[in-house]
Amino acid sequence: MYDTYIVKENDTIDSISTKYNTSPEVLYQLNGYEFNLEPGMTLIVPKVTSKYFDYYKVTKGDTLYKIASNSGIDPKLLAQLNGINVNDYIYPNQVLLTPKAGSILYFTAEGDTLTEVAKGFKTSVNQLISQNDKIYLQPEQLIVYKYK
Repeated sequence: MYDTYIVKENDTIDSISTKYNTSPEVLYQLNGYEFNLEPGMTLIVPKVTSKYFDYYKVTKGDTLYKIASNSGIDPKLLAQLNGINVNDYIYPNQVLLTPKAGSILYFTAEGDTLTEVAKGFKTSVNQLISQNDKIYLQPEQLIVYKYK
């Protein structure tokens, strides 16, 4: 999940990434690669704590498929969660979001209904609503469900 951050005077991409326990690369992925920091600018940043996600720092020899397998998630879903393509190169020290044990993720598709999504999670509409800040059912909205 994500928050927003208002850039302050003397902020750098490194200082902001450190504050949010992430890497500059993740901030660039979330906000578009070509931007210059300016005071007052709003950036999308990862939430510092999350009941649904962990941060995984890529080590030498890791692949997206290996990380996905260890996280119990489909590689395509892991790539989508991190704003990359499944065949993109990942590199040491890159930080990826991974789902915590017991969390299920779904990116909505055109025409989804809340009832259908709840059935897919094998839960109720009320449970989904209680576990997600906002549900718009726009294509590619992330919906999470924690069953443990």
